[in-house]
Parts: sequence; structure tokens; C-alpha cells
Amino acid sequence: MSLQEFLATPKPAPDLKIPKPSEIGKVSVIDSTARLSLRCGCFLKPTFKGRNRMNGPAYATLIQHSSGRKVLFDLGVRKEWDSLAPVIVGLIKKSGIQIIVEHNVADIIEEHGVKPAEIEAVIWSHYHFDHTGDVTTFPSSTALIVGPSFKEKMTSGYPTDPNSHVVASDWAGRELREISFHSDLRIGQFRAFDFFGDGSFYLLDTPGHAIGHMSALCRTTVECDGSFLFLGGDCCHHGAEFRPTEYLPLPAKISPSPFTAYKPHSKCPGELFQRLHPEKSATEPFVKIAHAEDVNLATDSVRGVEEFDAAEILFVLLAHDHSLLGLLGFFPKEFNGWRETGVKRRGTWGFLADFKEVVEDVNDMKT
Repeated sequence: MSLQEFLATPKPAPDLKIPKPSEIGKVSVIDSTARLSLRCGCFLKPTFKGRNRMNGPAYATLIQHSSGRKVLFDLGVRKEWDSLAPVIVGLIKKSGIQIIVEHNVADIIEEHGVKPAEIEAVIWSHYHFDHTGDVTTFPSSTALIVGPSFKEKMTSGYPTDPNSHVVASDWAGRELREISFHSDLRIGQFRAFDFFGDGSFYLLDTPGHAIGHMSALCRTTVECDGSFLFLGGDCCHHGAEFRPTEYLPLPAKISPSPFTAYKPHSKCPGELFQRLHPEKSATEPFVKIAHAEDVNLATDSVRGVEEFDAAEILFVLLAHDHSLLGLLGFFPKEFNGWRETGVKRRGTWGFLADFKEVVEDVNDMKT
């Protein structure tokens, strides 16, 4: 057996111990219309030729419970981003972050028949500007839900704290609810909170990237073991942070080829990418986290994402995954039928297209 074949033998996926199905909601991924461009070195190490900047969307997600309750997970970037806290506006301009936003999420859902007043709560995966949107476009009846330690460390807000990254007007006059993960419920490696109390939607404690960082797990079907959408927020910023793994090794043949992602029968050798791997590995992610509030905690959260990603019944969606833009069906379409579309198989290795120039260089050197 060759080294490539040996490394490509997957380890069985871990049992995530997801509670048995009971209820289901309608789940829709929203293209918030935000497009961002930032330096890769802010997030990933090492960086690769042709990948000096990270360009991507900022997804939001609408969860509609069978009872009629509706919540939003993340809001992308607010259209009037220059109304963010001054320290953030200054950081954006100084660091050369490029932002394009056409619409606020409140306007997007209203255009398709969901009134902002119908939204019970907006859930922030964390407080960074490319996730918080503009909560003031929702009425005061819409609660704002945040993760652990937010109230203790963040609620002074701007303008009370001129150096704050958040604007206090986002929660002024509305309920600000902080999630507590003190129960014994765990899904995979993460502490979990059953939001509706029926197993249809969980919030997950995924710390490290920022204060109070949370992810979410949405049940998309109930048949057999069910299927799920994992909303990763900023647990990772790129597929290369959590792929390949011992559960999902780099395959000998990648199909569809990441260079022709929209041609379903195209193929390319996995060996092309193994050659450029820093450790020449088919079972370790290509890159690591460069910066985070707590790199060790953030790395632990990534390991948990790897286990989720290994499950066939689970689709991992990162907030800024540009490789999926042409594959996802966005709101007002529902995402519940994702397994039938084959989007996971087609999208798993799409991020490798970002390494095109490196692949060409490595293989030119070999020849």
C-alpha cells in the first residue's frame, strides 16, 4: 500500500451524540449582500502565493420554528457601516479592509414576505462588525441574544466607552439575553443549549475567536438520524483550517475538481495538493489559526468542527466561505433538502481552488 493510499484511509467519524429527532424547522441561508476583503495573515498561517487577501461573503441564517417563531443567526455587515463604533471604523480604514454592502438583512427578509417584527430574536455568533449587522432595523420586540461573558465585558458600549467595539444603541430598549451553557447537554465536543426545547435548533459554546463566540446546529430533517446544518460563525475562516483530517482525508481523486467546481464529473489528483501541504500530509489541515482572542481555545473549537464535518448527515457552513457562493440556494429558498442536492460532496474540496498558483509552482518545480 502506498503512502498516499495509507493516508487516505479514513478513521470512523466520532459519535456526536446528537439527541434523537423530535421537531424540525425551516432553515434558510441568507446572502446578506456583504462582501469583504481582508489580509489573509490576520487569520491564517502560513499564507500561500496568490492568497494574500481573503475575499468572502457574510452569511446570515433564518430559522423558522414549526410554531411560527422566527430567529436570525447573525446579520452580516450593516449597510451604513460607517455608523459602527468609531474605533472599528478607524480600524477598517487603517487596515485596508474593503467592504461592499447592498442591503441590510431586515430589508432582504421583508422583500420576501418576512416582516422584521416577526423576528423573535437576533442571535450574534459574536460581536465583530461583520456579524452584528444593524439590530436597530428590527423593532424593540426583537431580543438580542449573545454568548457567555458578553454582558460582563461588552455592555458599556459606545459612546459610554469610547474604545468599545460595539454600539450600545443595538440593545437599547430591547431585551439583551445572554446564553448560559451550564447544563450537562453536549453535542460532539461542545456544550449545547436547546433553544426551542425540542431538538430543532441548538446554540453551541465554541469559544476562542472572540468573547462569547457561539455556533449553531439546525435540524434540517428528522428521517432516520436526521440531517443538520452547522453554522460555524468564525470558528474557522477557510476550509483549509479544518480539512483534510483523519476522518476526511485528502482523496486520491478529487471530484469535482476544485478548479472546475461547476462541472460535477471533473477530477484532479489529490496528490497535487499533498505536495504543497506544509507537512506533506493527507490527514492534517493545511493551515492553522494565526490570531484569535485565545488561540488555544479557538484551536480546540476547530477540532470540534472537524468532528462535525466528518458526519455525512451534517453540513458545515462558515460565515465567510466564498467557495460555496455558487453552490448554495439562498433565502427565500429553504436549505432543508441539502442532502438531496449533493452540495456537501460538491463543496467539500472547493476551497482548494485558492491554492491554484501554489499547485502550479510546486508541480513546475517537480518537473
